[in-house]
Amino acid sequence: MAEMLKLTPEKLRELQLCELQGLIFFDEFCRKHGLTYYLCGGCLIGALRHKGFIPWDDDADVLMPRPDYERFLELYRQENPSERFVLVDDSDIESYSGNIFAVISDTDHTLIKEYQKDLEMPHGLPLDIFPIDGLAEGKCARYIQYFWTMIYSLFRSQIVPKNQGGVLALGSKILLGMFRSRKTRYKIWRYAEKRMTRYSFYESSNVAELCAGFYFMKKVYPRHIYEDGTVELEFEGRNFLAMKNYDEYLKIPFGDYMELPPEEERVPHHDIISLELNKPCR
Repeated sequence: MAEMLKLTPEKLRELQLCELQGLIFFDEFCRKHGLTYYLCGGCLIGALRHKGFIPWDDDADVLMPRPDYERFLELYRQENPSERFVLVDDSDIESYSGNIFAVISDTDHTLIKEYQKDLEMPHGLPLDIFPIDGLAEGKCARYIQYFWTMIYSLFRSQIVPKNQGGVLALGSKILLGMFRSRKTRYKIWRYAEKRMTRYSFYESSNVAELCAGFYFMKKVYPRHIYEDGTVELEFEGRNFLAMKNYDEYLKIPFGDYMELPPEEERVPHHDIISLELNKPCR
């Protein structure tokens, strides 16, 4: 495993301000096309608590309802609006990034993560875009949906999940060993994606961030959180969109999100092994 990069506070701040440009570009594209998105996770907490990035945060994330997410991908592919901001989506059999969600990559800079170090892909600054999916009603149907989500995640990422216990890791290794060809893996995750996204965002009582990793995929959010539309929040001197019911949303995964975490937890959490902000990756 490659050694993780330790960023000085000054370098981290420089990274954040570069990442802000991708968020601005995304916001402008969505507003132009009437697409709904929301700041989420660290960006949303940062907007409320710091009026910008959390001082130790090293990435930017947004959420989109599944219909807006799919429309965004369709429009972005059609228009190809920027040579600098490249869509990385693994939407065809030839592309592979190890992600299970779409990313806008700012190719004016170079950032390489540990799990992507050997891949031929745009190693720019990523803006992660997570869809919000409708959840099945009933315990049994929901577990089946979670099963398809894990199959989708495994065969799209083609990476054995970290820190999820021996049984899950062993099962993942066995499945990836059984289905080795890129074509077969692509067909499996495409089929699993159809099964896990079969419940309408607008008709479901509850929704979830199924593509946000094992911990967040099992967090259940009442859909009414998103029914009241969006609100403008200041983030790094500009206004971005969030769900009006952001307080209810944030308390589900984070509890008292306005309280600072212990000092030992105030560190970046992403596995960056190389960062060159003055070097384009394209």
